[in-house]
Amino acid sequence: MYVKQIWKPLFLVVIVIFCIVSPGLAQQKDYKISLQWQPILNNFEGKNQSLSVLSITNGSEYDLPPHGWSLYFNYSGDFPKADSRGFTISFVNGDLYKIEPNAASDGISAGAKINFQMVRSGKIDNVTQSPQGFYLVFNDSPNKAIPVNCTYPDPSSEFLKALPSAKTWMDPAYVFLKNQEVQDIPEAKLPLIFPSPVSYKALNAEFTISGNTSISADVLFSREAAYLSDELGKLLISKPLFSTGGSAAIVLNKNSQIASEGYELNVSEKRILISASTPAGAFYGIQSLKSLISPLSWKSKQQSVNIQAVEVKDEPRFGYRSFMLDVARNFQPKAEIFKVLDLMSLYKLNVFHFHFSEDEGWRVEIPSLPELTQVGSVRGHTSDNKSKLQPAFASGGVADQLPGSGHLSRKDFIEMLRYATARHIQVIPEIESPGHARAAIKAMENRYEKLMKAGKTAEASRYRLTDPQDKSKYRSVQGWEDNVMDVALPSVYNFIEKVTDELILMYKEAGAPLKTIHYGGDEVPAKVWEKSPAYLKLKSTNPGIKSTDDLWYYYFGKLNAMAKKRGLFVSGWEEAGMRKTTLDGKSHYIANPDFADDHFQLHVWNNVIGWGAEDLAYRLANGGYKVVLSPVSNQYFDLAYNSSYYEPGYKWGGMVDVDKPYYFIPFDFLKNVKEDGQGMPIKNLDQTKMIRLTDYGKSNIVGLQGLLWSENNVSTERLEYMMLPKLLGLAERAWAQEPEWAMGESTALNNLYYSNAWSLFSNILGKRELPRLNYYHGGYSYRIPEVGLKLSGAKVHANIQLPGLQIRYTTDGTEPHAGSSLYTEPLSIKGKLRFAAFDANGRRGRVTEVENIK
Repeated sequence: MYVKQIWKPLFLVVIVIFCIVSPGLAQQKDYKISLQWQPILNNFEGKNQSLSVLSITNGSEYDLPPHGWSLYFNYSGDFPKADSRGFTISFVNGDLYKIEPNAASDGISAGAKINFQMVRSGKIDNVTQSPQGFYLVFNDSPNKAIPVNCTYPDPSSEFLKALPSAKTWMDPAYVFLKNQEVQDIPEAKLPLIFPSPVSYKALNAEFTISGNTSISADVLFSREAAYLSDELGKLLISKPLFSTGGSAAIVLNKNSQIASEGYELNVSEKRILISASTPAGAFYGIQSLKSLISPLSWKSKQQSVNIQAVEVKDEPRFGYRSFMLDVARNFQPKAEIFKVLDLMSLYKLNVFHFHFSEDEGWRVEIPSLPELTQVGSVRGHTSDNKSKLQPAFASGGVADQLPGSGHLSRKDFIEMLRYATARHIQVIPEIESPGHARAAIKAMENRYEKLMKAGKTAEASRYRLTDPQDKSKYRSVQGWEDNVMDVALPSVYNFIEKVTDELILMYKEAGAPLKTIHYGGDEVPAKVWEKSPAYLKLKSTNPGIKSTDDLWYYYFGKLNAMAKKRGLFVSGWEEAGMRKTTLDGKSHYIANPDFADDHFQLHVWNNVIGWGAEDLAYRLANGGYKVVLSPVSNQYFDLAYNSSYYEPGYKWGGMVDVDKPYYFIPFDFLKNVKEDGQGMPIKNLDQTKMIRLTDYGKSNIVGLQGLLWSENNVSTERLEYMMLPKLLGLAERAWAQEPEWAMGESTALNNLYYSNAWSLFSNILGKRELPRLNYYHGGYSYRIPEVGLKLSGAKVHANIQLPGLQIRYTTDGTEPHAGSSLYTEPLSIKGKLRFAAFDANGRRGRVTEVENIK
């Protein structure tokens, strides 16, 4: 039994026709070039390296010359054997590489194909680890990028069978075994409100909402009542109207005894009463009312909808329930960002961490510094990075195209703030600094050069972020050699203050709350600033600066003072709150006491199982820092769902399926670690040297955050695939009270978890929430899991992780489609059977197959 899983490449595959003028020739030549890439072997030559082949076909009637052109692409890793077949591969910067003919090249003859062997460090174990974004540049047209698309055929069966995942997630029997942890629960027995409320009681009655239903609200809740009217208008042919005060069938009532984000929801056959002390509480009561509505009601408008009578009392466990979306590395349109906000509000998430600046893009217009978006939001081929940024993450060489290029105008950003605020979502903007800042750096260099040409020397240097005289050599984790601000320059602080002040003005205009700005602070590479003239000068005059390490505390100290003057507190990644010291003669990091009492809020991501910092969040919380738990092990949504070759996403921090954010135990997550950083099962993690969270530390845990980095989000569909259904696990853990299964010892924990909780959650998703998301606000392209298969007693058994999704199959070797036979019981059919899961709209997950020969 084996899997043959279907994967479609990220790009439409075509043969690209382009024209060049060859040196010395008057006529124009049309070249037809096509590419194909395929992995061949891991552990090539017995080393930690892989072999793949890039086939370059010249389908035209002209020879491709042996010099004068370069083939660019995005990839990662090092290439220990750079030469093959007369061509050389070389590193440019970041994740950009190029292949060029070398002295041994004969070019590529008309109609010929060459197989370029790519020997790369590390292994290839999923589709994400493939070169993308190919384009050609000819030396006589150095500023013209010519897209060349690439096909990605399935690897050989030998390659796939050699992968570790061949015995796990690529084996349908293993998937079946994992799916057996989920019991099928009748839909009638499922609670109707999600995330789980504190108290829920279903009554034997229903209330009917129609266009004739009236809504009244305390004046404090008038905006929420208007929102409810609009939401019901998406379901009903005639929209219910609301008024403040008076009697009505749906009432939003103020009750000052209820917790600030809490609510009470009482539905009888005669009326609906939502009580709360704040507009936020009333809003969450409305979301629970929407949760009571049948998922299929969102498919089309109707005359009326029936609401189950209930008595609900509810409030969140954590006041900070966050989702971080990276739109900097790859951009997402405004409409998609609004869809994300709608999703967040439905599931009562209240913080949107907006990661809009990075090495690869700056995505919010700052009118006083227009270069930030004129240069920093545009990616395309460039030889000097002066007017645009180089391609990254499969964005290709042509500028002004999604997902590499794009930004929100000032007007768009204010509109987004208003949209989020109306849904009780606080937007936290992130200005990545001092590392991950290449887009801003290149934009400010563009500004510098323009103003210098205009003779405005002082103004040119006012916001400059680097000094060209700094000859420090470094390379960041992501491969950049020029992405760190020189924090010894006074102009860096001018820049940070200017952007901060512009953001504050936009928030004021939008009427949106702004308590903090996230200033980044992660992954600054070693050896940075060592040869900076500004650093050496500062070191000679400031006794507190003895090494480049001290620049870190200098930088965040100045940011802290600046933020305080503006009534803000500083947020950042964990490094912002850490101090480098020594222990037993080795470098060692501790919670920096300098900022612990200044309400620094740290988003702690580094808990990779096996790296040694699993308890970092708890150490920082115990040390006095406010901590947002953002662990890569459970909440990094850009990580692959599982280890299958066909599953997109990164794997460096493990794999994250919907169960990971769901079974996360915020105050003692080490108790429930099931996999290591490579996704391998782990039973008992050695915690002898790890710090436990104290009661004081618990008081500093602000809340939870899920994170979706965008390196691989090349479309809105891919974003939604990586986000859903993982976001629902986050929503449940951030809102619901501590579950019973998380309170006991490990054995009792697992028994309670698998006997009840996990099955209940999976059924709620498969039978209520995902069907709702087929239609809610235009529908979402959530991931549909693969089907598990088992041969037993000469019959084929099939199951699914999320009961409620349809399983369909074929027996003639074709791929299942929405009209294929529906699986309802074990099959005794002989031969090769192919299976896939479907949603109600006919969208399909990957295909698995089994051969029944008994």
